[in-house]
Amino acid sequence: MEERHRKILQRNRSNLVKDLDPSSLYDGLIENGVFTQDMVDEIKSCATRREQARKLVVDLETRGSRAFPLFLQCLQETGQHSLAELLRNGAPAIQLQPATPTQAVRPVLQPLPVCKCVTVWSPEGEYRLRPQGRTRRDSIQSYKMDASPCGHCLIINNVEFDPQSELSNRRGSNIDCDKLESRFKALNFIVDVKTNLKQRQIKHELSALSKKDHSQYDCCVVIMLSHGTEVSHNRFPGAVYGVDGQHVPVQYITNYLNGQHCPSLQGKPKLFFIQACGGGEKDTGFEVSPDEVEPSIGGADDQTDAIPTSSSSDSLSTSDELDARPTLPTPSDILVSYSTFPGYVSWRDTQSGSWYVETLYRILDENASTDDLVTMLMMVNHEVSQNSAKGLYKQMPGSFNFLRKLLYFQSQA
Repeated sequence: MEERHRKILQRNRSNLVKDLDPSSLYDGLIENGVFTQDMVDEIKSCATRREQARKLVVDLETRGSRAFPLFLQCLQETGQHSLAELLRNGAPAIQLQPATPTQAVRPVLQPLPVCKCVTVWSPEGEYRLRPQGRTRRDSIQSYKMDASPCGHCLIINNVEFDPQSELSNRRGSNIDCDKLESRFKALNFIVDVKTNLKQRQIKHELSALSKKDHSQYDCCVVIMLSHGTEVSHNRFPGAVYGVDGQHVPVQYITNYLNGQHCPSLQGKPKLFFIQACGGGEKDTGFEVSPDEVEPSIGGADDQTDAIPTSSSSDSLSTSDELDARPTLPTPSDILVSYSTFPGYVSWRDTQSGSWYVETLYRILDENASTDDLVTMLMMVNHEVSQNSAKGLYKQMPGSFNFLRKLLYFQSQA
């Protein structure tokens, strides 16, 4: 930060500490790159609003030349106009200049290697061409995925919730957890399972994962099995609950492993699988021709991973629970796969697990040796969309894909 801006903050520190609302600024400061998630978490750890405001201002003085004008911008956007005006009066007019563009280095695209294909008869009675002996290499087309082990896989499985959280226990989630643990071990990942974590513990585990040295690995996976809800966001929608009823936004979960906060994962795929509700709405679908509909597998024990909404007008029976060097963009190489469309509930069978995980497990088992991840997730989307809960409610998974290449998992020996 320029010395003149630092002096303005120091002269006005008492007013800032007295009147600043730091909680409304955190998202904007992170989004604009003024603070990292870890810095914001440290500020939040201060006991009172005044202490948080004081630490925010002190930390702000250590940031770069764009920190002061971006701080003024965040003050304006959050309605703290008097503070913005106070600081602006002590500084000459500021024009935010975009970062100096650098000459784009455009890689030469190479054609995919030609491989022999075999004809396979599928259960649906159609022929499919499957590549034989797929080439595994880090190229423009596909990520390098041949490290052994391939990388870390963290599974957070929240089943039993504190009574004061008013969230029901998630029967059937242990089935999901066991399936995903076995599947990612088979894909040559180091799998670490954590059960029944509070919000603070979820953040701790994600922070610990981001501090690991991933340099010898090719990929990292985070799987969240919990209740979920809808929250405001700038990039990735939704949030997952700790067992204490406090949530962690998906956007924050991904930030722990992005290229800025976890340097040893730069340029490597970071995969997030979210089995949780995106909100409280239930999707009743729309009519299509009979040819578009396949048999449904929804059972009588289907529950959702949304927070309880007892006043819902379409509530089910009482047994149904609502549940500068060369650089890359910061969110690159990230894929977030959601079990349901933002705003809607996600269904879970208490006997066989969630629709999404059950389908994901089977698709990975049957197709990981031949198909890339995005193609397999499309298969998951299609199959889950055919299910119905209580013969009425539907579910539509989806992904936010910031991968730059195709991703093929390692084939089992």
